[in-house]
Amino acid sequence: MVVKSCESVADRLLDARGLSCPLPLLKAKLALNEMASGEVLQVSATDAGSQRDFERFAELSGHQLLNASIEGGEFHYWLRKKA
Repeated sequence: MVVKSCESVADRLLDARGLSCPLPLLKAKLALNEMASGEVLQVSATDAGSQRDFERFAELSGHQLLNASIEGGEFHYWLRKKA
């Protein structure tokens, strides 16, 4: 479930544009592993399959998907690392 949020401030940015599934999600997992609990990761991707992947990943991992948006063919996600 995506929680709608006005929050756009991220502690870390990940540019996964141009990468195909499953690389955007794998790179996001690696980035989250290096972050502290409660920090926010913003991911930019161009793979349409990433929409499904990030929603499901948040459900299974316990990280919170704060927001997801599509702008100009790019997909943007804000994930808060679980406590």
